Amino acid sequence: MTMETGIVQVFFGDGKGKTSAAVGQALRELQEGQRLTMIQFLKGKVADEFHILERLEPDVKIFRFDKSECNYCDLTDEAKEEEKHNLLNGFNFAKKVIETGECDVIILDEVLGLIDLDILTADDVEDLLRIQGDYQKLILTGNKLPDQIRVYVEEVSEIS
Repeated sequence: MTMETGIVQVFFGDGKGKTSAAVGQALRELQEGQRLTMIQFLKGKVADEFHILERLEPDVKIFRFDKSECNYCDLTDEAKEEEKHNLLNGFNFAKKVIETGECDVIILDEVLGLIDLDILTADDVEDLLRIQGDYQKLILTGNKLPDQIRVYVEEVSEIS
């Protein structure tokens, strides 16, 4: 099997709708018979804004590694440490999804926010982007797009 890395796309900015834009992009790909894996970070374990996508299983798989009911920033320091461990597990899972080539479209929702909160470094995300995965499209979202990561991105949309 040859590994062929596809397009990296980013939706970033302070505006609302980055996740919706990413999901809209993925729905286009699903119409073409593609398979989607969405890994959400920093949304809490009960984020159900895209609960309807679960009806599209097995073509769509959604994962959340957050265990907290509330926003990461509202947690105590002790709870943040525990949640940080959960989020890092999610990031490591994302690497495996890219490496295995099990899906065509991958959304890493709010992965850039993990950099803002010092859970990950830009180097960590750069390492992920260097993985030679067999995907058509990898979509990242978050508020800020570090220049170090921008060089790996073919399509950038800023939402303000």
